[in-house]
Amino acid sequence: MNLALFALHFVVGVLFFAHGAQKVFGWFGGYGIDGTAGFMESLGMRPGRLHAWAAGLAETVGGLLLALGLFTPIGAAMVIAVMVTAIITVHGTKGFFTQDGGYEFNLMLIAVAFALAGVGPGEWSLDNAFDISWTGTGWALIALGAGLVGGIGAVVQGRAGSPSPADQAPATPA
Repeated sequence: MNLALFALHFVVGVLFFAHGAQKVFGWFGGYGIDGTAGFMESLGMRPGRLHAWAAGLAETVGGLLLALGLFTPIGAAMVIAVMVTAIITVHGTKGFFTQDGGYEFNLMLIAVAFALAGVGPGEWSLDNAFDISWTGTGWALIALGAGLVGGIGAVVQGRAGSPSPADQAPATPA
């Protein structure tokens, strides 16, 4: 069981870390903060730079926490928030199945993060090494709730955010 939990939290965590590193650092063929900020603006998430940093850091830090099995419910909440935001802003209107650009894969990742927060990362983790026992139904529900609030909150704030300078009408001379 420990090998299975290690494989799950390590692989999922490393993959989230890599996606965040694409956004923040431009690693692994990513666009970095500037490119991600432009993408966020195109989704109506303003200011785009703020949302690029928020998504990139949530995936990078949340992924690292999951990979290490450290403060697992916090890492789970961070990646759940990004997946909720992705569903609302990109995938939700495209239906369920991934082949159509839908939210199927995002939902599966939310379920994995929720499950890891519930069962914990197992003995092969830093949570175990530091005797952190934040596991169980309550912790899973806290991670899910925090992720939902974070993701929905990001979208609400982003859509209510100030338009980028490019979207603002030029000032008329007095």
